[in-house]
Amino acid sequence: MNSTPRRTLILTTVAAALAVASCAPLSRAAEAEPFASAWPTSVTRPWIGPEYWSNPLQDWQISDGRLECITSGGDRNVHLLTRQLGEAKGTLLMRVRLGALEKPSDLTPGWAGFRIGIIGFWKEYRDSLLRGKGLDAGVTTDGHLFIGAPPKAEKGKAAGKVPLEEVELRLSAEPAGDGYRLKISAHDPKTGEAIAETSRQAKPDQLVGNVALVCSANTKGQARGGKVRFWFRDWRVEGSKVEAHPEHAFGPILFAQYTLSRGVMKMTAQMPPLGEGEPKTVRLETRDGGAWKEIARADIDPMARTAAFRIANWDASRDVPYRLVYAMVEADGKPRDHTFEGTVRRDPVDKDPLVVAAFTGNADYGWPNLELVEHVKAQKPDFLFFSGDNIYEQVGGYGIQRGPVPEATLDYLRKWYFFGWAYVDLMRDRPAVSIPDDHDVYQGNVWGAGGRHTEKDDKGGYVMDSTWVNMVHRTQTSHLPDPYDAAPIDQGITVYYTDVVYGRVSFAVIADRMFKSGPSGLVPPTTSGRDDHVADPNFDPKTADVPGAVLLGDRQLKFLDDWAGDWAGTDLKCVLSQTIFCNGATHHGGNLAYLVADYDSNGWPQTGRNKALAAMRKGFAVHIAGDQHLATLIHHGVDDWDDAAWSFAVPSVANLYLRAWKPKKPGQPIQPGMPKFTGRYLDPFDNRISVWAITNPGPMGVEPASLYDKKPGHGIVRCNKAQQSYTIECWPRFADPRDPKAVQYEGWPKTVPLESNYGRKPAAYLPELVVEGMAGPVVTVREAGGDLVYARRIRGTTYRPPVFDASAAYTIEVGEPGTDKMWTLKNVKPVAEGEAKTLRVTF
Repeated sequence: MNSTPRRTLILTTVAAALAVASCAPLSRAAEAEPFASAWPTSVTRPWIGPEYWSNPLQDWQISDGRLECITSGGDRNVHLLTRQLGEAKGTLLMRVRLGALEKPSDLTPGWAGFRIGIIGFWKEYRDSLLRGKGLDAGVTTDGHLFIGAPPKAEKGKAAGKVPLEEVELRLSAEPAGDGYRLKISAHDPKTGEAIAETSRQAKPDQLVGNVALVCSANTKGQARGGKVRFWFRDWRVEGSKVEAHPEHAFGPILFAQYTLSRGVMKMTAQMPPLGEGEPKTVRLETRDGGAWKEIARADIDPMARTAAFRIANWDASRDVPYRLVYAMVEADGKPRDHTFEGTVRRDPVDKDPLVVAAFTGNADYGWPNLELVEHVKAQKPDFLFFSGDNIYEQVGGYGIQRGPVPEATLDYLRKWYFFGWAYVDLMRDRPAVSIPDDHDVYQGNVWGAGGRHTEKDDKGGYVMDSTWVNMVHRTQTSHLPDPYDAAPIDQGITVYYTDVVYGRVSFAVIADRMFKSGPSGLVPPTTSGRDDHVADPNFDPKTADVPGAVLLGDRQLKFLDDWAGDWAGTDLKCVLSQTIFCNGATHHGGNLAYLVADYDSNGWPQTGRNKALAAMRKGFAVHIAGDQHLATLIHHGVDDWDDAAWSFAVPSVANLYLRAWKPKKPGQPIQPGMPKFTGRYLDPFDNRISVWAITNPGPMGVEPASLYDKKPGHGIVRCNKAQQSYTIECWPRFADPRDPKAVQYEGWPKTVPLESNYGRKPAAYLPELVVEGMAGPVVTVREAGGDLVYARRIRGTTYRPPVFDASAAYTIEVGEPGTDKMWTLKNVKPVAEGEAKTLRVTF
């Protein structure tokens, strides 16, 4: 793979991206009907409408039938989603009425007007919203028309002729020679009389892509500042160069997520920020035959802008088409139904394997992740898992707005909408689990410390306002099954740890940092300048495992213990969380600096880490997570190597922060021929880990190298129910699984048997169980006092239960949980070595 010429792979990769972008602006479309903006006069709201995308969301609104840029700053813009300029030669005419919201005399340097031919690296209309470049044309705040770069205001320069209280701008393009003649003119909005004009020549490729309105102060980059705020009205776009793409409209129902578990279907419809007087409910309808029938209504949460549904007694035996319906107020002031359609798939209890697709780390420089989404679709997953960092603070540009809470909410929602827009077609007809991690709550790292407030994240707690944190939880987790214990933590912050049973696979969903202690003031001081980074080469890991340090917390440990023993309707088990239970990286940051230990990792606190793994292995569960910016396949040990779960940290969708695993001393080889840096190690906190595969960053021979050399991609876990194993796959985002020549990252795929997730060496065995009248029963082994030793579904009809105390007596439960077909055998003692003894269980 690394030997493939870079120039070859850029062609095939970008071509593939364009091929999957069914709505790319370069696709040919019929000449569009003239477009005219039509905003309702009775509504004031931040969201401009389904035909538009505003950058950033919180700095724009519609009010009194017009568009307003309400916050001054650099490069505020609104794209028209449903029209693009195509490659074919043709004409263009755009016009808009605009005026200053400030007194013209108070305006600072800047401009307002049009941007045309906006196109990004991936040449796709959504990509162009973020990083697309285009040609500007408009009027400066001192009244001068321009095309191209706006002229800088100069001291003593005479003001232009264009009045800024209200004016109509017109931009036209006509073919001329090898390119186009562009002309911008200013007109009296009442009489249409021309006031001023200017023109210039443009190249053909400058008139391909998105079109937008712009209001921009002359601040640095996209920073807020200055006094440049304008309103816009009657935006019109027409011409033979213009292509119509009504399928690009986004909203008012933006996307949806759902889960189906134990006959309960929960769904969250994500809405945009709507106006005070607009309808506040969403309808859920299902189709039976040819007719749609309303089955529920849900209020729109005023902060999260979500409508959450919970439907009990769901018919999980069949695919159920659904649609979400919202009556949006149109330009005439009347509501009209808008719909979002999908399918709640049947519970695939008979499908083997059940395929899980897993994702983490959604930085935006590969957005909208065209090739990745298309490749995942080709793998036909049954279940989706987004492990956190579903957004980053810098997604979409324009910085981070942490307050006030209403503006910070809109800032987050804009980034969250980018997430949903990328995966909407995967999620509309597949169950999905999404959980927040540190960046989702605007923290570089999060040690939740049970919900306390903190000013500095490494002291433990949440930095953002608790109402804002709960809003994030509602957007990402309100469609999950009801929490195991819904009692909120400190500050009233909500919890979401729960389980999902789907396709006879049971998933435990935990928040592995919500209760975690912060290291600052708890562990010995570091010398790195950061309380979470250990740089001292003489660091003793034992000094870090301090009394009182918490990882999962007692509540989640109790949940995991109960979940491990619950096998009703279950053949296999998986734990889903943000990150893995070890310190699986040695080098960090853009320069990959060596780090002795990292308290952000869940290798610390060691006692809490061991408790977590001890609880998980009681259910023979594999662990799927993310966060690491580094894909790893690791077999964990508590008391010895390999006596606990396998973990799979999936690769980032787009890697923002580099990590690598390059220990200074080689590990103990696991088997011959393994890649460098694999083997058995003590991690930086002296936890036992067997590293089987890792995606250290390095040249991949694919452009853009800034994306692909960081080893992005996604994970696939095939839950092989009949074979009682898990096949773990790690795919580069450019690798097309439909191509027989496509390869995974080195070390994958790997199939691990269920038994290996509890690889503890037995001290003895209980008598062999011989089951008659039932194949594949669940066997639960408990200590005499009732504490769970482990539980699992066996293959076939015989099983020798291993135990770990040869002197103890045990209780064995055999049968099918949730039914009356259960046997309980008490005071069962281990069999002496060399002795053969059976216990017959007949149903």
